[in-house]
Parts: sequence; structure tokens; C-alpha cells
Amino acid sequence: MRRPLERPQGLPRQFLWDLLTFEKLITGTVVHLVYWAGLGIIGVIAFGVVGASVGVAIREGGWGIFLAAAVLGVGLMGVFIAVLLWRAFCEFYVAVFQISEDLHVLRQDMERERNGR
Repeated sequence: MRRPLERPQGLPRQFLWDLLTFEKLITGTVVHLVYWAGLGIIGVIAFGVVGASVGVAIREGGWGIFLAAAVLGVGLMGVFIAVLLWRAFCEFYVAVFQISEDLHVLRQDMERERNGR
């Protein structure tokens, strides 16, 4: 197994060193930002669905209200499914990177145990 490189001293240097050597992963933070951005886009789509159903109701008149209710119901169900799928997609990536961090900690513990003997 390879010998780990020496870490520089000082907070800014350590942070930069961790990022450059992949000792500290920033993907978890990035995935959280992407998750919230995706939810924002899904929210805009939800407003579009509501606007489309109101537009159908106004354009079609009397019986168009039933059509608008169907458009609203199907559209909001689609938005709900999109939110669940988006959440599952982002949780998958967070779980994969969490496993990576756990394996890194286990490797450090094993190296510490070997050096301690």
C-alpha cells in the first residue's frame, strides 16, 4: 500500500491540500446544491402545470373545467413523481460518496493499526 503524502500545516493550506489530493470530497455539498436547484426547476414546472390548467379552463369554457381538473391532477401527480425521482437520484449519489468516505476512514484506521503494532 502506498505511503500517504505529508500534509502541509495551516488551515488554508490544509484545505487546499485536501481538495487537490482528494482527501476531502466536495461532491456531497455540490449534490445538495444541485438537489435544491432541481427542486426549484420542478417548482417552476408545477406553476406551469397550474397555469396550463387555468388556461384550459378559461379557453374551453363550461365543460372545460373538468378537462382543466384532469390536466391539473395529472400534472401535479407528475410533479410529485418528479420530486420523488429527483430525491432518489440525489440520495443515490450522496450514498455512493458516503460509502467512499467511510472506506477512506476504514483505510486510515487499518494503516494506524498496522503502524501501532
